[in-house]
Amino acid sequence: MPPVVRASVPDLVFDQLRDAILSGRYAPGERLPTQRALAAELDVNLASVRQAVARLEQLRLVEVRHGDAMRVLDWRSAGGLEALAALGATNVDIIGPLFEARRLLLVEAARLAAERRSDAQSQRVSELASAFERATDDQSALVCDWQFMSAVIEAADNIVFQLIMNSVRRLYLPNAAAFVRVVSGRGELAPLYTATAGAIRTRDGAGAARAIGELALAQERRMAA
Repeated sequence: MPPVVRASVPDLVFDQLRDAILSGRYAPGERLPTQRALAAELDVNLASVRQAVARLEQLRLVEVRHGDAMRVLDWRSAGGLEALAALGATNVDIIGPLFEARRLLLVEAARLAAERRSDAQSQRVSELASAFERATDDQSALVCDWQFMSAVIEAADNIVFQLIMNSVRRLYLPNAAAFVRVVSGRGELAPLYTATAGAIRTRDGAGAARAIGELALAQERRMAA
């Protein structure tokens, strides 16, 4: 039985304000109520509202100016990768672009991994490809998939790719059940993991890019089905 998740009051306030902004209840440019008014409306203390607002500022969802009311920002033009986890919690439209970007990123990462990988990294990628093939259920296969893709990104030795993966992790892992289609039809997908690992092992950049591109596209289509 999964453990009970205990959310703090600032977390609950943050969730409500975030959802209100992302759902369009508060439009870009619109003034939010003052923090004191929000505390009264939500029946919480002012400190909880301040903590929640600070998180919204970090995600570039609101702007707070001294002596002025809080204003809602347009997350499409103001937000960064750190907003992915917050957006994924409420905005299903992010999934299509997310998996398209995932595919493009993995193709270039696999190409670089074939050129730059260490022997240990190549071995790790091969072991994870085999682990995916042996997976007996979707949950364990999903974990193998994440670890495999992370290993490819690490072998690519590009710090920006790694930071992007870190941002995606905050969306992906807490919501893993929503992504189970990624590994549906495991028997069809397993050879593509093996082909990617083999191409990285033999330093075949084009082959690695082609195999992982085919794999990621198949998964993208499963998510869109």
